[in-house]
Amino acid sequence: MEGNRQRRPALHGVRTRTTVAATLVVGVALVLGAVFLVNRQQVSLTSVVETGARLRAIDLVSELEDGSLPDDVAVPTEDEAFAQIVDSAGKVVRASPNLNEEPRVVDLVPQLGETEAITVSNTPVGDNPFRIVATAASIDGHSYSVYVGASLEPVENSLRGLVQTLVAGVAILVLLVAATTWFVVGRALRPVEEIRAEVDRITGTDLCRRVPEPNVDDEIGRLARTMNSMLARVQNATDRQRRFVGDASHEMRSPLTAIRAQLEVDLAHPDAAQWQTTETEVLAETLRLQRLVDDLLVLARVDAPREQRSWRVLDLDDLVLSEVRKLRVRDRCQVNAREVSAVQVHGDPDALVRAVHNLMSNAERYAKSEVTVSLTATAGEAELRVSDDGPGIPENFREKIFERFTRGDDSRSRDSGGAGLGLSISREIAAAHGGTLTLVSGSAHGPVRAIFSLRLPSTD
Repeated sequence: MEGNRQRRPALHGVRTRTTVAATLVVGVALVLGAVFLVNRQQVSLTSVVETGARLRAIDLVSELEDGSLPDDVAVPTEDEAFAQIVDSAGKVVRASPNLNEEPRVVDLVPQLGETEAITVSNTPVGDNPFRIVATAASIDGHSYSVYVGASLEPVENSLRGLVQTLVAGVAILVLLVAATTWFVVGRALRPVEEIRAEVDRITGTDLCRRVPEPNVDDEIGRLARTMNSMLARVQNATDRQRRFVGDASHEMRSPLTAIRAQLEVDLAHPDAAQWQTTETEVLAETLRLQRLVDDLLVLARVDAPREQRSWRVLDLDDLVLSEVRKLRVRDRCQVNAREVSAVQVHGDPDALVRAVHNLMSNAERYAKSEVTVSLTATAGEAELRVSDDGPGIPENFREKIFERFTRGDDSRSRDSGGAGLGLSISREIAAAHGGTLTLVSGSAHGPVRAIFSLRLPSTD
């Protein structure tokens, strides 16, 4: 399975791979640049040599065009140049001293008025390559081919020196890039390794630790801050889970202890036992325990990954009015629902029914005589307000009452209320639907009237 698939061990670390990659990229770029530079230098130097040969060929053609064969076709340096004049029959009629009694150097026959240039590897003058310029001239209707060659040995010598310099320079630059990349990447990854080591030391019982944060706002700095933020959320979630488990255990222990104590007393003194009274009290504690288990199951479902396949468009006013009718049937207080208007929302019907029921039951439980319900829709948002005329909630408990197993004060004790999960469940359901549940302040000082505002996105 995917979760059990073992990770392939890396042959090298990020530092090594980055260094190798950077070195290869820079090395290839430098080599390509060096090849291009050598090629351009070769073309340039060859052009200079060819220009010298062309100038000498032009001089010889000028002499031919004056009407006679030149007596002297000497070249400046016989080891590095030569010249030949060949008639239309292929006979050498004039040649530089270093080509005496030698046949024509190339078979290239240029057209009259055109000049061509080729490179020849071996010539009678030597084994070095020569750049040969061939041009044509005419005397009294006779055509002649003029060949002037210049040695490319200086070009090869210059290129050899350039190549040696470039090889040394490229090698030094590649080594410098490798060393610099190794140092820079190592320095950049040092905080990452510190973060990894610190995270590795963090255990489930030591979530208060945090990774070191660099003093720079770069990717690693943001990673460290994100990691610390995640650790803070994990610590908060873990602490909440531990408190939840502890509180749930305590809340469940109370009715179980009461049931056990009543049963043990009656079993120890069967003659004095009042079984009907015991059954009534045990039933009450069992119902209380059942409500607690139901609330815990709802919280577990709300905390689990949410799916929207069961969601649909529903009339929120129908849900609200249904709960209003239930309150009126119980007749514990008056219910004012004159400001309930038609509103549609998209969501889970069961979850929204639970959220509305919790708000209504909470208001009914603490109301002196009246519960007020209103439902309005503005700007794509539905707002349900449920208030009671009870003792109110102190300012310092406005957010705490939404925590699990929390009650505001003595006026909202276990005797008058449940396990303290209703508001927490309603807020979780609201958040799951992209909404909010808040306590609206009714006064600036002292206890505020319990006005709860449930806001949900509407379909309008």
